[in-house]
Amino acid sequence: MALKVALLGCGVVGSEVVRLVREQSAELAARIGAPVEIGGVAVRRLDRARDTGLDPDLFTTDAIGLVNRPDIDLVVEVIGGIEPARSLILSAIKSGKSVVTANKALLAEDGAAIHAAAREAGVDVYYEASVAGAIPLLRPLRDSLAGDRVNRVLGIVNGTTNYILDRMDSIGSGFAESLDEAQSLGYAEADPTADIEGFDAAAKAAILARLAFHTRVTAADVHREGITEVSAADIASAKDMGCVVKLLAICQRSQGGASVGVRVHPVMLPREHPLATVNGAYNAVFVEAESAGRLMFYGAGAGGEPTASAVLGDLVAVARNKLAGTFVAEGAHDTGLPVHPMGVTTTSYHVALDVADRPGVLARVADVFAENDVSIKNVRQEGSGEDAQLVLVSHRAPDAALAETVRRLHALAEVRSVASVMRVEAFTDENTP
Repeated sequence: MALKVALLGCGVVGSEVVRLVREQSAELAARIGAPVEIGGVAVRRLDRARDTGLDPDLFTTDAIGLVNRPDIDLVVEVIGGIEPARSLILSAIKSGKSVVTANKALLAEDGAAIHAAAREAGVDVYYEASVAGAIPLLRPLRDSLAGDRVNRVLGIVNGTTNYILDRMDSIGSGFAESLDEAQSLGYAEADPTADIEGFDAAAKAAILARLAFHTRVTAADVHREGITEVSAADIASAKDMGCVVKLLAICQRSQGGASVGVRVHPVMLPREHPLATVNGAYNAVFVEAESAGRLMFYGAGAGGEPTASAVLGDLVAVARNKLAGTFVAEGAHDTGLPVHPMGVTTTSYHVALDVADRPGVLARVADVFAENDVSIKNVRQEGSGEDAQLVLVSHRAPDAALAETVRRLHALAEVRSVASVMRVEAFTDENTP
């Protein structure tokens, strides 16, 4: 007897899910142990043209009615956003149906409640497609590394920002020009705010941290900065240091293991780091575990086909569990580790100052660093006269101390402006409180 799937949403990803289910029906049946068929598709508008090959009678605007139909076995949600996705998923769970979702925003905001509802109902919630598209990442973190201790996760998890920064680095394009190009190629939305301001990456960072450290993390816990302030001068300074600028999601344990930090912001990353070679709109995640060591996950992080591939992988898993009468009780034994504030995270800053070119300026700047217990790793002066600029890189220090140093530099009479501030990320797990 076939397992019937309710599909919520039939946009770019949903259409690809339909295509793959239809084209690979025999293979899916062999892998699962029973045929899978689309039992209904919930959409906003019935009059929109869709080339899915499905019977038009399968489409409905009554999403809640669809997920509660007694003949539906599994629900796939690819609507996105918070509502109505949350209500539909919770309704599906309450009616005993396992769920596959690609909804990073919802999981980052309310994942704990959704998993609690799934445990109570005895059903699965799988969501591999919510982070890094087709890259097999979340299940390795949840399952393969369950017996290990993950200390750090660094990821390029937003293809739009990686494409923009890569173009700025490789061909010298400006930010606005690179964003326009990303939009013309379909890598960026007409409103790119979620990508370039780091909201998308922050949601994914929350999911990664929760799986890596077995503790509750929401998007609100993530320190977030976007890439809109990254300049051509920042890219050039990074090159001079043997670095490349990347927007990273960084999740790490404190040295004593009593808390975790989760942050998203641009960094200057050494070019020898594996993540530095990730170009274009690709994603990659670098995991550091105590026993497994360093692991790298790389691939296409977005797009209809890659995301649908991850959705189908989850669909096979939950369908198998459905037939076996089992489910994965995720989140039942969380560690309860708190998320520490950004201010206690130790980082290194790259600071560029436009200064008055006269004796004693460097000494006065160095005094400000020293007064905040921040050690200077190296310093160089570029230009002279009205074009003089000091570029300083600090040793690691609490982020709050570095931020206070920058605040006081703004107030110095000798400093005309703080041209740029960017964190420098170490190759190894050194940036912990």
